[in-house]
Amino acid sequence: MSSEKLDVLDDKSSGQAALDKVTVSVSDPESQGVHVSLGKPEQGLKLDKTGLPLIPQPSDDASDPLNFPQWLKIAVLLQVSFLALLGPLNQATVNPAFVPLAAHFHVTTVVASYQTTIAIAFAGIGSFIWVPIANTYGRRPVLLFTTIVAAATSITAGKAQTWSQLIATRVLNGLFTSSFFTIGAGVVSDCFFLHQRGRAMGIFTVFLTNSAHIAPIPGGFLAQYVSYRWCYYLPAILDLTMFVVMLFCLPETIYIRGSAPVVTDRPILRKMKVWGLRPKGKYLKAADFLRQFSMFKYPTVLLTAFYYSITFTLSSILPAVTSATLFRRLYLFTPSQTGLALGLGTLIGSTLGELLGGIVVDRTMYLSRKKKAGEVVAESRLQGIWIGAILQPIGLLIWGFTIQYKTGVIGPTMGFGIMCFAIQVISTVIYSYNADCYKPQTPEVAQVLNFGRQTVGMTTGFWAIPLGDKIGYQWMAVTMSLVGLVTLTPVIYFMFHGKKIRDRMGAPTYNRAL
Repeated sequence: MSSEKLDVLDDKSSGQAALDKVTVSVSDPESQGVHVSLGKPEQGLKLDKTGLPLIPQPSDDASDPLNFPQWLKIAVLLQVSFLALLGPLNQATVNPAFVPLAAHFHVTTVVASYQTTIAIAFAGIGSFIWVPIANTYGRRPVLLFTTIVAAATSITAGKAQTWSQLIATRVLNGLFTSSFFTIGAGVVSDCFFLHQRGRAMGIFTVFLTNSAHIAPIPGGFLAQYVSYRWCYYLPAILDLTMFVVMLFCLPETIYIRGSAPVVTDRPILRKMKVWGLRPKGKYLKAADFLRQFSMFKYPTVLLTAFYYSITFTLSSILPAVTSATLFRRLYLFTPSQTGLALGLGTLIGSTLGELLGGIVVDRTMYLSRKKKAGEVVAESRLQGIWIGAILQPIGLLIWGFTIQYKTGVIGPTMGFGIMCFAIQVISTVIYSYNADCYKPQTPEVAQVLNFGRQTVGMTTGFWAIPLGDKIGYQWMAVTMSLVGLVTLTPVIYFMFHGKKIRDRMGAPTYNRAL
């Protein structure tokens, strides 16, 4: 943006026209932040290093998370990313231990998997409780509270003496770990500008996606050489460790755009208070727990979340809940061998996917803005999804056919490695796209994504192995691949018409100052 264009604001007759022109060029998902800055022409428009306007426009307040030093932003990102990893880790570390777990409680291995799926299901429900509370009282106190309770429920699960006790503790664990997924995404959106958000969200989602892949590695060894109970104690220890780290290192990131700066010599240290950082004039109301459901009415959110939920279930949860049974049946694997095969294959795939995904989505947005003179079109992010959308069904087919025809273990391992590469790209694109569309409502959007992922994913333990045994794993893979391709079609439509749909629907009116 050149200084000549901003000089027009000095003329009263042409100032509003110039303001309208500039607002259109840089608005779309997050125009309110730009309006505030342009209302004060003497301050000028703040630009990134490439000369494009920063979106959102940062305030002059040192306690604004957008003004945090880069090292602190990275530290915050790593903390909430590791916390996101702990959510599925609490649920999935026990997956390779279904055989000893089933033997102890005198149930089948399929029934043993239900304690994982029940935790996944309630992790999808719980976020609807925590996000309104976090938006009112702050992200920091909610994350600290839910982390300490998650640790307690994991310890209790390890000590459970009956099947009903175990299920009850897993319900509670799912409810409290649900905050890790949704509030964490809001923290990332609070701290990073539009041009940084793709890579930041990519790091967040690679931790989230890889958690269920890392979990079987220690889980398998613990189940085989110590006790299945340590598959619950280990996540509890990590939860407690993360609680201590966040207590001393995670600042509050909620910030009301346009609010008066707080006069203090230690703006960041003030953000480290455990309590008392509720935004001025913000009170928790019963309606806050209901209006978050309004995000389901936006087609770009709902249908991209549906595609993400289907592909995440098939690419991440399906291998996780079936490998303990299938690898023991086909290869006579021990829990530790199952954990290594599942964990290493999926970890490599997801990590490679992130190396590509975050860079691609940010680069795509940058090229789009340069081409369109700074105009932000969130749908530009969706162009980065193609490699993931193509590889996901390919990996699923490799997995299904190699399982059915009993190839060496490298076959299914390669299949779910490719699927995990694909889902990492898909996750980064979907999270970044929706955060661009509705930045102030990022936690609520993450709720929709989390609810879909957890709700669809929790069904896997009930149908995957019975369906594969009945029709053959190759035909199950073909069927599920077609389902994934069908749910991709709305995403392709949004690439070309998503902006028109969003303009017609309008933006949510709540939390717009965040």
